[in-house]
Amino acid sequence: MSLKKSLLSLCLILSLTACASGKDNKPEETAPADELYKKASTAMSDENYAEATRYFEEVERQHPYSEYSMKAQLQGAYASYLDQRYDDAITALDRYIELHPGAPDVDYAYYLKAMCYYEQISDVRRDQEMTIEALKSLNTLINRFPQSKYARDAELKRDLTMDHLAGKEMEVGRYYLNRGQINAAINRFRNVVINFQTTTHTPEALHRLVEAYMTLGLRQEALQVAAVLGYNYPGSEWYERSYKLLDPDQRQKLMDDRGIINRTFDSLLKPD
Repeated sequence: MSLKKSLLSLCLILSLTACASGKDNKPEETAPADELYKKASTAMSDENYAEATRYFEEVERQHPYSEYSMKAQLQGAYASYLDQRYDDAITALDRYIELHPGAPDVDYAYYLKAMCYYEQISDVRRDQEMTIEALKSLNTLINRFPQSKYARDAELKRDLTMDHLAGKEMEVGRYYLNRGQINAAINRFRNVVINFQTTTHTPEALHRLVEAYMTLGLRQEALQVAAVLGYNYPGSEWYERSYKLLDPDQRQKLMDDRGIINRTFDSLLKPD
């Protein structure tokens, strides 16, 4: 057999193999909407999420105006979410929201989109892009649908997300502080106090500010922050640590001048 004929035969075999493979992985060409939806639901129950997604997509493709179409769009996105194909799920959810902004379950679409980002939140030592996107999506749901049954869970997850972002700021701030880059550290700790003050990291952030200001010789600023820390977290270990950093005169002023606390909040909120 000539080389030309051999190459032609090989191409034909590869072409037929590819076609056969595609046919095996694709749902049937035509089928009733309820039948396709039932097959998709069965695949979901069997945790075969990729197959479920394909059948849900076929429902929409073959029967775009049927009663199953909208449900299939949302369920297909959910199948992608369960399969951890978050980018595919987000794309499908954005399309659903765009096509059906007034749908009764559009709040669930917003919630599921937020969960796609939330599930990808990484350790604080890594980039926090997904955490920021999760926070944005959670806020969108909470602000647009405050009465939604998903709003409460979104609020809880928003708090955890905020705490995570504050943790990242603290990690960077400690890094700068340990390397003597005091001003850079102060900016990070101030950001936690001002923008993440309801998180669990606020007491430490206040203490680190006291530590940083004392290092720079800014005794009055250190005293003011210590006053805030003592007023809001009097029994915390961070207040005890800050108290030990102060000299005797500062400690006495802390005990004598309670009015310093009110001035402190104003000063912390002012930009440098």
